[in-house]
Amino acid sequence: MDRELYGREAVFQDAGLAARLIGLTPYRYARTPYEHDDDPPVTVFTGGRGMGKTALLKQIRNAYRAATPLALLDCAHIEPPADHGPGWNELTGALGELAVQLSPRVLAAKPVQFPRLSLGLVAVASISWSQEDDERARRDLQRLGPVLSTVDATKGAAANWVTKVLTKLAANFAEATAPMAGLLAEATVETVLEEVFGRFQQKAESWYGSYRNAGGRGKAGLQQLARDFEQGGGRRREAEDFLVGALIEDLVRAFTGLANRGARRGRPVLLLDNAHEPLGRRLVEPILRARADGRRDRVVVIATSRVRDHDGIRHATRLRLPETAHRAPCPRGQDVTSGILAVELTPLSPAQTRSAFDRFDPAGRTPAELARAVHRLTDGRPLGVVLLGRAAAESPADRTAFLTPGALLDLTVELREDSAPVPVAPALLEELLPGLRHGPFAVLAAAHDEESARLLARTRLRGESLDGDMALRVRDLLRAEDWPEGPERFVADPLLRALLLHRLRFEDGEEYATWRAVHETLHRHYATGPVPYRLHQELALGRTDEAVTHLRVTFPEADVLGWLGRLRFIASAPYPRDRDGDRDRRRSWLPDPRRATALGQATGDPLPATFDDDTVELHLCLRRLLHAVWLLTDPLALPDEEVTDKLAHELRQLSGRHRTGNSPLWDAATHWPRDIRAWRGLSLPPGTENGV
Repeated sequence: MDRELYGREAVFQDAGLAARLIGLTPYRYARTPYEHDDDPPVTVFTGGRGMGKTALLKQIRNAYRAATPLALLDCAHIEPPADHGPGWNELTGALGELAVQLSPRVLAAKPVQFPRLSLGLVAVASISWSQEDDERARRDLQRLGPVLSTVDATKGAAANWVTKVLTKLAANFAEATAPMAGLLAEATVETVLEEVFGRFQQKAESWYGSYRNAGGRGKAGLQQLARDFEQGGGRRREAEDFLVGALIEDLVRAFTGLANRGARRGRPVLLLDNAHEPLGRRLVEPILRARADGRRDRVVVIATSRVRDHDGIRHATRLRLPETAHRAPCPRGQDVTSGILAVELTPLSPAQTRSAFDRFDPAGRTPAELARAVHRLTDGRPLGVVLLGRAAAESPADRTAFLTPGALLDLTVELREDSAPVPVAPALLEELLPGLRHGPFAVLAAAHDEESARLLARTRLRGESLDGDMALRVRDLLRAEDWPEGPERFVADPLLRALLLHRLRFEDGEEYATWRAVHETLHRHYATGPVPYRLHQELALGRTDEAVTHLRVTFPEADVLGWLGRLRFIASAPYPRDRDGDRDRRRSWLPDPRRATALGQATGDPLPATFDDDTVELHLCLRRLLHAVWLLTDPLALPDEEVTDKLAHELRQLSGRHRTGNSPLWDAATHWPRDIRAWRGLSLPPGTENGV
């Protein structure tokens, strides 16, 4: 395999999903039985940003492009040609690109020709031509040269046929009595048939005889196709659907008939990235409708969708990726979309993350727990795992042994050999939120919920949006990208939130002015609201005394579970850390300051003289406990066995001090260390099975 795709074995094994759809094993091209015989489903891999959808399609392309006609198209990025006419749109451009990619010779089989598609594209290209602007016609015809070259490379690439088409058009303009689009289409098609197509290829024209109002006459069908395309709306959609059918029909003819029997192996493959975009649906849905009507084309369509649930896959058969390793049933129902197999890409497991880190760092120079900590931070998102793994492997030798997930975000990584290394955090953030201004997202990442996000939008982002509430716009953008939502975080995904808070912290260098302003705003907002929220902001600002005092004053209350919940929430605040920068290279060697406090090695601020010995003892115990929980649950930190043991000790001490609620505290002393060692969130009540 030319690239390691961890956790994707279900697709690339010799009897994996790709082999069973295409009929060939990857790379070796041995024949393998088809799972779906003559009715393969449209397979759609679903998953959010960074889940490896594009990498998966590229791997399929690399595994099969020498064996069978194959094309890869990104439905979110179709570049329009310069100064194109109205006969070009995203769909016609995409069809032309697909045809060109599908045409080359593979495994001794002759190139695929696209005569039907070529005629249809020629017909719709003619709708804007006029006698006064023959340069428009010349440019449009020359643009179609690569597609026509699939029919005859020598003639399609030559320029003389363009001149002959223009000459014939000039003669017809003077005698125009029929609708112009249809007239031009007929004249253009006739000349292309004569000048580019051979005798047998000219029969492709008859396929258009089945088009609306054609009555079995191919040229009439092409005329009507051009008029419908020019009309727009529903008629244009009919014409576009028929053009998609032309591409599929040309592929079918290349794989059937006496001339091709036994010459080709496997099936042709269309790989459509970002197929949830409108263009993707305009390409896939005509294929699905034709198959629902009983037309069997045997073309393998493999697509990706960033959105798990939309109308285009509402009745799809849904499986998770590991479930498809040996069998992927897709029973066809009454609805057209039942012809889709939606396969959810699953996150990498901790073991797969470990394998990725071992591959990047075979000498094992990084801390033993770093890979597992990165898995916790990224939640197994492949993009994050791979980029952070590479950053760890490329880190300076004097810093490698002291790396944490937070330190990895401060490093640089080489994405391409021909470009300079780039900072990890901004590069990863751009991959997860491409083409967007990250500043507003970073401010709102500090919010707990929609209410506090709207507060930040009003106070910190007043000039960012002229047409509505910036918080609601960001919320809708995150939903449209299928990012998860949670009850205590406006930005719920741990990796995305960490990257945005990293930007918030360091966007103004070591002054941290924006960070302080945002958290002070939230602190004032919660001044008269829920106390834990205000104390959460205190910690984000680096102030812990008030939180410790609150925990001490409320400790004797009867609701011990509520007290533990407040402790857990307050300590979930983002830590206002300094960057491991060039100003002080030794900083990356120093342990997290929270560690010394948690272990009782840092004295902290002096306590009031009015405290008696018992109050002092309780206050110091709670200071150690708060810092221990804060450190051990931080997704940017590494686990610490000594601090974990200290956490258990402090909770047991507290259990002995409480008059009525010693049992929950004792359970927390037992189960919270287990949660930490199992990389789970702290369970509440302690010991609950799901860890939350």
